[in-house]
Amino acid sequence: VDTKKENDLILHIVLNLPEHFEQQFSAKVDIDRRQAIMRNHSATHLLHAALRKVIGTHVEQKGSLVNNEYLRFDFSHFSKVTNEELQEIEHIVNSKILENIAKEENRNMDINEAKKKGAMALFGEKYGDKVRMITFDPNYSIELCGGTHVNATGDIGMVKITNEGSIAAGVRRMEAVTGLSALEYLNNKESILDELQGLLKNPKDIIKSIESLQDENSMLKKQMEKFQKLQAIMLVDSLIQKFSVVNGVNYLSEIIDIEDGEIIKEVAHLLKSKVDNSFILLGYTTSEKAMIAVSVHDSLVKSGKYHAGNIVKELSKELNGGGGGQPGFATAGGTKKEGLKIIFSKQYVS
Repeated sequence: VDTKKENDLILHIVLNLPEHFEQQFSAKVDIDRRQAIMRNHSATHLLHAALRKVIGTHVEQKGSLVNNEYLRFDFSHFSKVTNEELQEIEHIVNSKILENIAKEENRNMDINEAKKKGAMALFGEKYGDKVRMITFDPNYSIELCGGTHVNATGDIGMVKITNEGSIAAGVRRMEAVTGLSALEYLNNKESILDELQGLLKNPKDIIKSIESLQDENSMLKKQMEKFQKLQAIMLVDSLIQKFSVVNGVNYLSEIIDIEDGEIIKEVAHLLKSKVDNSFILLGYTTSEKAMIAVSVHDSLVKSGKYHAGNIVKELSKELNGGGGGQPGFATAGGTKKEGLKIIFSKQYVS
């Protein structure tokens, strides 16, 4: 399932050890998996060379991962790689794949000779006097490498960059897929685009259609905000009539038939601004929860007798939920809707 090199020995990693080590056995590579790894590995070499051509020769490999599903390539660079640069990098790599460049492999090559030929060496990597050099076009990609590679670039099929971003100061990461994985990635994107076009009734220009929907959505949001404001004002006018004076406090305790928490919040703030020395307890239900909101006038907060956040924390226990907030305003909710009746059967000013 894997190989490691330790003290110049190649170790083969297996899932199960044989009962008797002197027995003969056969070791077989999973060909499909290995070929996928080879495609991804060779693609990192092509990407490395393309990166240096497009964004500069300061680019150095800082790490990589290749497996049978995708490749990951970390490199030195000081800013985001633009979409235009990514497209150019992809174009160069896929052009090299179409050229079907044969792999040149030089084993046991003198390291100084390899460097004279322009071979890229990994920073911080330890090399012996003899190295293995992999070349895909002497004018394009020459690297010192001990990994497994395709026989020719055409075997890669295609490369599609799927992600690019920063992972550390001055270090960025690029991810890509090759071969059938690249085709599957593009097919998934195409399926999403087809579904989106269907939802939009197959417009000629899908981008304009989406922009139009965004504009319409923005307009509807503004209309909704105006409606909510009007609804809140109408509620305030009716609720002001329901205040009672309890121990010198203007007290309101009311369950409202509205599911929008933003409207409730607006109502509570408007009521507090209109009614001095007020304590307001409002309740409402959504499809899933029972909710409460407590608003305490600044004069009562300063007295130290009432703290909306502490009050809702205590009341939320009746709802099997939780909540909190500031001394002047707080909300809470829970799944036990019948708890609202218990909460609103009591008085909370003294």
